[in-house]
Amino acid sequence: MTAPAGTRPRAWPYWLTLSFVPLIGIAVTQGGWAIALVPFYGWVLMPLLDTVFGKDLRNPDPNTPEEDLSWFRLLTMIWFPIQFCMLFGTLYYLTHVASYSTAETLAIMFAIGVTTGTVGIVYAHELFHKSNWLERNLGDLLMALVLYGHFRTEHLLVHHPWVGTPRDTVTARYNEGFLRAFPRVLWQGPGSAWWAEQAKLARAGRSPWHRSNPIWKYLALQAAFLALAFVIGSWAGVGLFAFQALVAIWQLELTNYVEHYGLTRKYLGDGRYEPVKAHHSWDSAHRISGLLLINLQRHADHHLHPMRRFPLLQVYDPAEVPMLPTGYPPMTFLAMFPPVWRRLFNPKVRDWRRRYYPEITDWTPYKNGTLPPPHGAA
Repeated sequence: MTAPAGTRPRAWPYWLTLSFVPLIGIAVTQGGWAIALVPFYGWVLMPLLDTVFGKDLRNPDPNTPEEDLSWFRLLTMIWFPIQFCMLFGTLYYLTHVASYSTAETLAIMFAIGVTTGTVGIVYAHELFHKSNWLERNLGDLLMALVLYGHFRTEHLLVHHPWVGTPRDTVTARYNEGFLRAFPRVLWQGPGSAWWAEQAKLARAGRSPWHRSNPIWKYLALQAAFLALAFVIGSWAGVGLFAFQALVAIWQLELTNYVEHYGLTRKYLGDGRYEPVKAHHSWDSAHRISGLLLINLQRHADHHLHPMRRFPLLQVYDPAEVPMLPTGYPPMTFLAMFPPVWRRLFNPKVRDWRRRYYPEITDWTPYKNGTLPPPHGAA
């Protein structure tokens, strides 16, 4: 059982994510085995600490005043300048100062990508969900640093309204391995974002080529950062920048894969689907990875209350939502091995279907993705 809502959130534990910064500094300046500190920290130490410290089942007061959340907001807002300096400072160091082997150089940029994906994209996600101009633009800047600007449009205009339906590109289909899902999302995502913005502009009587289309902003920011990488390190700088972006995107899409694997909304006929409910997301209440990922793992509440700030996200009773056996890091690692993933999660999905939709006897259209897209989908 979860605790009743009403506890006061504390900001200082969430600043744990800044601990990636000194680890990156050690990896960049020392090279060698020091490079392994970053993936070890995120993928090994955090799950071990989750095991030791268990779950955090406390629910903060969702009506906490905005003025009491300033330290939480500050944490997400300072990450862009930190990541900017960390990323481009590393590019300068690797192309002008260090004399590492190609393998060491790529390993360092891999560690950077783990950080820009694990921290940067998670913070961007928090920021662009807000209506505040500064926060939303900081989110766009963070996504441009990993060359994935369209994700903001795809996430807000497609994923949230159409999660668990054929319209959503990132809802992993039942029995679809990550090694098939990842290239599909990379291919379909930009086009999906473009059509979503086109539909939005059409409703306002504007052409998709209108300057208000945020796709142009995403492309301009990405071009600017690629140009800066070139100025710093020539084509080697561009290649290293693109490599860390790919690693970060891989981290993001692994998380997307885990969050909704096999969970589909009931088809009501005539192109309509049931509203989004808490049980359409895999949830986790593990304490340490929750701090590292600023409560992204409380994903059911995020989908029910997309504008709610991360310290106020709620934990649901396991009777209401499907729960992951661990926090996200071990689950995303497991997703890289589709046979093992299917052996563990396909029975969980089948149990979920029997529990929430006992009236559906034929899941073939859901499994094969042959159901029609929702009405009004772009």
